[in-house]
Amino acid sequence: MTRPAAIALLRRAAELGVSLFDTADAYALGAGEELLAEALHPYGDSVFVSTKVGVVRPAPDAWVPLGHPAYLRQQAELSLRRLRVERIDLLHLHRLDPAYPVADQVGALARLREEGKVRHIGLSEVTVEQLEEARRTAPIAAVQNLYNLAARDHDDVVDHTAAHGIAFLPFFPVAMGGHAGPGGPVASVAAEVGATPAQTALAWLLHRSPTVVPIPGTGSADHLAENVGALDVKLTEEQQARLSASSHG
Repeated sequence: MTRPAAIALLRRAAELGVSLFDTADAYALGAGEELLAEALHPYGDSVFVSTKVGVVRPAPDAWVPLGHPAYLRQQAELSLRRLRVERIDLLHLHRLDPAYPVADQVGALARLREEGKVRHIGLSEVTVEQLEEARRTAPIAAVQNLYNLAARDHDDVVDHTAAHGIAFLPFFPVAMGGHAGPGGPVASVAAEVGATPAQTALAWLLHRSPTVVPIPGTGSADHLAENVGALDVKLTEEQQARLSASSHG
């Protein structure tokens, strides 16, 4: 996708009412944040920006956690500059680094919050135990884990965040594997509700928990419109239960 096309797509998303835009300092070595700023700055009250710090990219296919508190602060300062803001709405710790205490890593973000440079703190790819350990250092507003109909390893995290009023942002929310195939459970329910399989999978997530906020990526205006259309898909309790059961089958 060309840069003008990406900018146009971001602006179209905002026009359609998409309010949460998620990026990271590691996406294209900061270029993702710069692109978001070029497309949407000044953001206004209707746009909420989420970014992440805490991994390094020594090679195109390498994602290495680095939780040194000084590094996290440096990257957050660079994100502020690239996003053209004085305060980041939601700053995630991209990955916990086992080389440093959780309290030190979260503490670095907490200090930024105390200074007014970060509004909310989030975590990514964490367990319930790690989330609770982090919450002993600072309030955690969001968790971003891999989760979809076919990847249910974080069911307990979804339930835990819902119980504590913490947003759960599933990434790769429509990666459904064989579930979306012809005659599969997703396709079956999709036909019943007059939606596409992708919309049905997103609707399942939205019905899964009141604090779930899916973050599907897209590279086309048609796909963007399809994703937004999932908000209008209503599932019965029976359909929701059938989809949930099929993902374990």
